[in-house]
Parts: sequence; structure tokens; C-alpha cells
Amino acid sequence: MELSITRRQYDFIRAQADEVLFGGAAGGGKSYGQLMDALLYALRYAGSKQLVLRRTLPELEKSLVRCSLGLYPRSVYRYNAASHVGQFENGSLIDFGYCDLERDVYRYQSAEYDVIRFDELTHFTENMYLYLLSRLRGANPFPKSVKSATNPGGVGHQWVKSRFIDIGPPDTVHRLKSGSRLFVPSRVQDNGFLTRADPGYVRRLQNLPEREQRALLYGDWDIFEGQYFSMWDKSVHVVRPFALPGYWRRYFTMDYGRDMLAGFWVAVDEHGRAVVYREVYRPGLLAGEAAELVRSMTQEPISAWYAPPDLWNRHSDTGRSTADIFARCGIALRRAQNDRVQGWYDLAEWLRPFEDEQGVRTAALRVFDCCTNLIRTLPALRYDEHNPNDTARTPHELTHAPDAIRYFVAGRPAPGVRDEPEEDRGPDFDRQAEDFLHYSAR
Repeated sequence: MELSITRRQYDFIRAQADEVLFGGAAGGGKSYGQLMDALLYALRYAGSKQLVLRRTLPELEKSLVRCSLGLYPRSVYRYNAASHVGQFENGSLIDFGYCDLERDVYRYQSAEYDVIRFDELTHFTENMYLYLLSRLRGANPFPKSVKSATNPGGVGHQWVKSRFIDIGPPDTVHRLKSGSRLFVPSRVQDNGFLTRADPGYVRRLQNLPEREQRALLYGDWDIFEGQYFSMWDKSVHVVRPFALPGYWRRYFTMDYGRDMLAGFWVAVDEHGRAVVYREVYRPGLLAGEAAELVRSMTQEPISAWYAPPDLWNRHSDTGRSTADIFARCGIALRRAQNDRVQGWYDLAEWLRPFEDEQGVRTAALRVFDCCTNLIRTLPALRYDEHNPNDTARTPHELTHAPDAIRYFVAGRPAPGVRDEPEEDRGPDFDRQAEDFLHYSAR
């Protein structure tokens, strides 16, 4: 049997890692590479079982199933449309499945697979992925792995980026405590079959606006379709820590629930431009514990402590509110406006890049690079599918830090005053950085 594959598809097929991700840009030949790899595995390991997944059944049938029927030799393969199972003459099986809702993972609760394949991995949630990893098992000696393909974007963009892209350079097997991972990038320029069959495809991608070019033509993982804060630019918004002048006003802003305390210390200069210089990001804290932690991490004078309105709701068992509990710890919270749409609009203005007086590209809101959770989650927010003026409220883990910063912006913080007396200046940055490192390690 004669096979035609690209160099990048060959690298994906021969990849030796527990978890492999393939793709990153449009036209890289991801689905074809995935199906060809599945075919070769099935033929090599007689009696093997594989699971190929898309988010929905219609997506599956219109893409992978249809492509496999045109690719796999009928002499060795047949497909049962009723059960969505492909069977080879040597006893190997491929289950074509879907996982639309979180509970759909339990469709595979008792199953065992040698290879699990996710097509468009960023369309899946992290919980789906992690649960299905447990289905990778069996007493046979066949090599076990999870092999996925995807473009940037989708509900799972951030966790996929964190799991495969941010861990290190591509084309390198990264050995972690949980196993080995590998990212094999592929762009349309790597797919000679497509560029020869449709020479105008690359030109059409080059004619797209710059952001779409970076995502679709070059597979830039810092940009994705549906990104709410599309103006986010790491080179502008993320800065190395520097000594904060004492006359800059300090603020604290937070989003709090039992699932997460996301709090940030923000300094505002005399021009009304702000920098987020410290963060706390801790789950599972009672209100009193959260208040004590914030209080212990704060050495400088705070002009205002911003918090969402629901913290003033009184608890039925005690009659006290979360705001009351914080007040007992010496933190007088200020109720922030919670108009989501207007808040996001205002935050977008703070993030809009511009040239300052020295001609340097900057923004009204920047973030010290030690505030890793804000840097991770803010650019990952997506548009709400039902209200494009709002951000999506899921996955919830991504919303805590951005909500906290939205409350800061809604608070209309006042700028610093340059002529404050020298003795009123706050502590130097070295102490602030030391405190941050101390508490982030706890």
C-alpha cells in the first residue's frame, strides 16, 4: 500500500511521547495525519483498540468518518455507521466517538483503549481530556498514547496552550512527573500537497488582517478566534518588575468565592496609568482565612479595597456578610460596580496600546511578570456566544482574575499625586517582591 505524507505528518506518526499534539495553523494536514497514524497503528498491532473523538457527532461524521472512508483500503477495513465503529481484517478496532457535554465522558467509563485521538483538541474542556486519559489502559503490550490535533482557539485554548505549548520548545519531548509530552507544529507551508493543489490558498491567508494571519498562517498561540481582548500583546502588557515610586496610589481588588480568591495589588501613577504588581490566587479559603491572608500580604497604605457586590449579601446562618468578615480583619471593602458589559468595555480601553510621550508603545494597564495567573487568564477570555458584548462565563477558572481587574477599573481609581511628602512613600519594591515570592510559594 503506497502512502503519501508530509514531513510533519511523518514526525507526528513516529512521535514517541505519552501525549502528542500536532498542528497549530490552518492547512497543516492535521486530520489526514491523524487518520494515517491510526491506520498504520491498527495494521501494525492486530487486535488493537483506538478511540477517535470530535466534540459533536455531526462534526465527526462530516470530517473524520468521511475522510477515513475515502482513505482506508476497503480490502482491510469496513465501517459500521450504526455503531460508529471501524473494523480491520486483523481484528483492530477504531471507535469514532464524541463528547459534547461534560457528562458524555461517562459513555466511555468501562472502555479500554491503546490510543486515544482528539481532533480539534481545543474544542474540549480540560476535565474531559483528563478523565478520558484514564481510559488509556489494557493488559496487552501495545504502546499507549494520546495523540491530538488542533488549531489555536476554542473553549480549551488556554489549557491546551499551558499543557503543550508553554512547557518548552516544540519538537522536543518534555519529560514531566505526569508523563512525557510533545508538540509537533505544522503550517500550510509544510503541506506541499495542499499548496500544489491550491496555490492560491497561502495568498488568501496572507491577505487576511494581521491578527488572523498570525493565528491561521503562522499558528500563533497568543491569538485565537473568539478572543475578547484581542488587543492583548505580551510585549506591551507584561513588564519586568521595577521599583514603584512611593507617590503612586496603591489599590487592592479581588474576586472571592470558596472556589477561588483572586486578589491583585495595583499602583496608579500621576497620569492615571496602572501596573498590577502583586497577586494572590488561592482556592478553598474561608472568608476569614482569605481576609487574614490579604491583610498579611499588605504592607503599604491602600487607597481602596474593591470587591464585587455579592460580598455584601448576608449569610443566613450568621447574619454577617463576607464584607463584614473582611472589615473585622481591618479591610474596609468598597462595593464595585458590576455592569459586566460596560466593565469589559472600560477594561479594553485600559488595555488599548498607544505611544507614550517618549514614543514607546505602552498601555494604561500593565502587569508585572510575577502575576502569572492574571497573565494566563486575561487574554484567554472569549466572547459570550449569546452576547458578543460580554465575555464567556465558562470555563469558570478563567474568569476569577479578569473579574477582579474589572472591579478595579469600575472603581474609577484616582491617580497618584507627585508632590506627596517623601516620608509618605510606600516600601521599596525589593520588599514587595520578597513578600510576593513568599506568599506565592505557600
